[in-house]
Amino acid sequence: MRIGILVGVLLFFPVAVASCYSQSAAARVPELETTARLDSASVTSAPLSERNPRYQLRPGDVLDVSFELSPELNQQISVQPDGFVTLKQIGDLHVAGESVPELTESVKKAYSRVLNNPIITVMLRDFEKPFFTAGGMVGHPGKYEMRGDITLVEALQQAGGLTEESKHSQVLLFRRVSQDWLEAKVINVKKMLKDKTLAEDLHLQPGDMIFVPQNRISKMRKFIPTAGFSMYRPVM
Repeated sequence: MRIGILVGVLLFFPVAVASCYSQSAAARVPELETTARLDSASVTSAPLSERNPRYQLRPGDVLDVSFELSPELNQQISVQPDGFVTLKQIGDLHVAGESVPELTESVKKAYSRVLNNPIITVMLRDFEKPFFTAGGMVGHPGKYEMRGDITLVEALQQAGGLTEESKHSQVLLFRRVSQDWLEAKVINVKKMLKDKTLAEDLHLQPGDMIFVPQNRISKMRKFIPTAGFSMYRPVM
């Protein structure tokens, strides 16, 4: 009799444990779904920090600084190669990397030492136009102004296209990521043109440099005799 009761208990215990585990897991499912929905909503509503970036000042830029209540301080300033500008009665101020609104606030803060609540307007008069550089085996190597959005293949066409000596399966794109570092990427333009698809055609950024290397055949061409030229010549 005791053996039968013991066997019944042993058979009932795993079933009860499994039932309790399934109920607790089922109770946690809505909680997990709610958390996932909240995380998704927060990601969707997060602002895109890279959208519509402001122009950052760089050496060579020229700006007009106007004082509404103190016109005698009106001035035109240029960003020097070291990133500084020189302001009347203030001196040097580092501005490279700032946007025009940020510069306006910096100038207001600087002049607050000599003026009471200055009303200042800063306008960008002249700036270095965005450009890219193309070199190597292209028709017209040089520096080109970027007028709007442009891709790698479009830039190559603007630079005169690829020459017969180009190795367009290994076109190099150099991009500056910091003051001391460049990022290099190899693009197989030959494959893109052969497949008739530009899905992998990269959009250029200001300052990008394109270099098209020379193919192996053209490197050896100077050692290959041309038609009408004998491979041998008599020994004098």
